Amino acid sequence: MADEEKNLIEILEENITIDMNKYISYVQSPHCGAIATFAGTTRDTFDGKEVLELRYEAYVPMAIRCINSICSSARSSWNLYAIAVAHRLGPVPVGETSVLIAISSVHRADALDACKFMIDEVKASVPIWKKEVYTNGEVWKENSEFMERRDELGKPGPGHGRQCCGEKVMVEKAPEKKGCCAGKVKMDIADEAEHQ
Repeated sequence: MADEEKNLIEILEENITIDMNKYISYVQSPHCGAIATFAGTTRDTFDGKEVLELRYEAYVPMAIRCINSICSSARSSWNLYAIAVAHRLGPVPVGETSVLIAISSVHRADALDACKFMIDEVKASVPIWKKEVYTNGEVWKENSEFMERRDELGKPGPGHGRQCCGEKVMVEKAPEKKGCCAGKVKMDIADEAEHQ
């Protein structure tokens, strides 16, 4: 798009389901030859335990800001027309959708690559927390993407500086474009030594 980014970001209150058609219609355009979607659904088992439901909580204002920033990061790497992201809060029973991402672009490669990037970044960095409820108990879960990101935060990234958002977002290469973590975790090695 020219000067305005077409994004729809919604964090849905408890017991409001995701209307996939709404978000696909939002990103649809006669200019685009591709719409890529990702729908994350509650599965019935995890590590051999029977899952009853997932429960989500979020810090909504920060979650929306972070998702907007992820959208901007995706646009800096791919030629995208529109992006829609919806995430439910509260209980999400087995078989229902908890998160949906829809992205349109002129060509499929951009939409597909950006869609994978978006879900990976949402799971790694957005303040939305998941509790898995089993037939024999419940547990708060950390996403593997978050754990990988946390482990990478203290390590030097490609180039000279540090990164927080993977290979597609480089604060050092494009300081005018903010990644999912803005500049808040950017530290020079000299700065880090002073804080230890």
